[in-house]
Amino acid sequence: MVSLSNHPSVVIFESHYLFDKISKKQNSETVKKLPIGIQTFSEIITGNYYYVDKTNILAELYQNGKYYFLSRPRRFGKSLFLDTLKEAFEGNKDLFLGLYLENNWDFEKKHPVIRIDFGSGALKDPNLLQKIILDILDEHASHYEISLTREATSSRFRELILALENKYSAKVVILVDEYDKPILDNITNKEIAREMRDGLRNLYSVIKGADAFIKFVFITGVSKFSKVNLFSGLNNLQDITLDERYATICGYTEDDLSIFNEHLIGVNREELRLWYNGYNFLGDKVYNPFDILLFFDRKEYKYYWFETGNPSFLIDLIRESNYNLIEIENVEISEESLGAFDVDNIELESLLFQTGYLTIQDKFRIGAKIRYRLKYPNLEVKMSLTGVILKFLTENKKSGRIESELYRILQTSELSKMKDLFHSFFASIPHDWYRKNTIANYEGYYASIFYCYFTALGLDVRAEDVTNNGQVDMTVFFEEKVYVFEFKVIEMTEAGSALAQIKEKKYYEKYLSDDISVETGLRPVSTISQKNIYLIGVEFSRDNKNITNYEWEKI
Repeated sequence: MVSLSNHPSVVIFESHYLFDKISKKQNSETVKKLPIGIQTFSEIITGNYYYVDKTNILAELYQNGKYYFLSRPRRFGKSLFLDTLKEAFEGNKDLFLGLYLENNWDFEKKHPVIRIDFGSGALKDPNLLQKIILDILDEHASHYEISLTREATSSRFRELILALENKYSAKVVILVDEYDKPILDNITNKEIAREMRDGLRNLYSVIKGADAFIKFVFITGVSKFSKVNLFSGLNNLQDITLDERYATICGYTEDDLSIFNEHLIGVNREELRLWYNGYNFLGDKVYNPFDILLFFDRKEYKYYWFETGNPSFLIDLIRESNYNLIEIENVEISEESLGAFDVDNIELESLLFQTGYLTIQDKFRIGAKIRYRLKYPNLEVKMSLTGVILKFLTENKKSGRIESELYRILQTSELSKMKDLFHSFFASIPHDWYRKNTIANYEGYYASIFYCYFTALGLDVRAEDVTNNGQVDMTVFFEEKVYVFEFKVIEMTEAGSALAQIKEKKYYEKYLSDDISVETGLRPVSTISQKNIYLIGVEFSRDNKNITNYEWEKI
C-alpha cells in the first residue's frame, strides 16, 4: 500500500493548496471595504475601509477660526467629519498615519471633547428632549469621572465645560451633530417645534458665555435656522455652508472617486454623474457619498439616498402653499431666504435646498443684492421626489400603467392617445380628494400632473423653458424628438388658445435648425431633428376638473 503522505502528486497538490490559501488571505487583507453606513473614523481606519481624506480641510478650519456652523443634507458625511475632529483633538495620532493631518497637527496638545448628537430617533416631546440632553451630559461626566450637581440643563452644561477645563488644564472642544433634528421632526406642528427650538436655544446659549474655557466649536445639521432665534448671543458663529473654501468638506468630488478605481471598472461615468453628482455649494460639485457607496456595492442605479428619508413634511408644505411644481425648475431666491428660516417663517424653496432636494445652479447679483438660481441636483432626486409628489397629487392607483402607456406614446408619437390617457386619469380621481385638497383650485395643479408624470419617467423635462418670445410651460426631450407643451385653465369660449399661443409666440423656433445641440437640464446634450418637433396645447376646466381641449401639430 502506498502512503498518501509520500505520494509526489499529493505533495504537489498540498503545496498549491497552501499557497492558494495564503494568497487568498493576503488578498482579503489588502482589498479595502466600502464604508457603507459607518460614521466612526477609528473603525474606518482600523477596519481596512476606504477613506477619502478630508483632513486638510480640518486643519484649515482649525487655523482660521474657532466657532463654525455647517449645513448639509442628511447622509452626506457630517457625522464622520465630526468624529474625525474628535479623534484629532483627543490626540489619537495613530489613526492619521498617511493622511494629511499626520504632519500638520500638534497631537501632543490634547483636549477634552463634548459631543452632542440628536440624530437618533424622532423626538416629539419637549420634555423628553430635556431628559435626553441631561443624559448626554451625564454620560460625558461619567466618562471623564466628573461629578455634576446642577439640575437645570443650561447650568449643568456650563458646569461640565468648566469641570473638564479645570481637570485637564486644557480648553474644551464642543461638537454638535444634527443640532436641528428635534425641530425638523416637528416642523408641521408649529407649537411643538417652537418648544423644541426654545429648549435647544437654552442649551446652545451656554456656549457664548463659556468662551474662555472653549477651544473649538463645530455645529452641524440639515437646516440653517435663524441665529437670532436659535443661537441667541452666539453671533460669532462662522457659517461655512456656502464658503467656497469648504465646499467639498462633505461629499465626494470627481477627483475623490479615484480611490475607488477598482469599483469604477466598466461604469459609465456620465451616467454615474447624471444619477448622483450635481450638489453645488459654490465649489467643485460633489456626489452624495451614500449613493456612491451603495452603487459600488450593488452596481445598480437606484434611489438609495431618497429611500432613507421621508419627505412627507415637504408634501405638507406643498399642499399648504398650493405650490406649482413646474416652478421648481426655475427657482430664484435671495441670499437671506436661502440662508435661514425659522419655525414661523418657512420658505419651501429654502427648505428644499437645505434638505438636499434642490441645489445651486448659479449665483448672481441684482444691484447690491446676491441671488441664487436653484435646480434639482441629479436624476435620482428629480425622479424620486416628483414620483412621491405625483402620488399625493393624484391619489391614483394606476400610475404605473399610465407611465408605461405614456412612454409608448412618446416612442410612437401617437399623440392623439395622450388626450385619452390623461382624460381617463383625471376622471378617475375621487371627488372626495378634491373636496379635501384645495391644491386642485390653482392653475398649476393640472400642469404639475403632466410635469410629474414625464419627470418620474426619468425623461429630459424642462419646465418654463425660456425662448426669445417668453417661456413655454414645458418641453420634453425624448430620443431625437422634442415635445413643446402649453397648458391653460380656460372657459369654453377660449378653446384653442393654448396651441395658438405656442404658434403665435413661436416657442419652437429655438429648435428649428437642421442639427441643433440643446442643453436639456440634467443631461449633457441632446440632438434634435427639425422633423421631430411637436406642439401640444392642453386646456382644462376648473369646474369639470378635466381636459376640455387638446390639440397638437407636428412642425
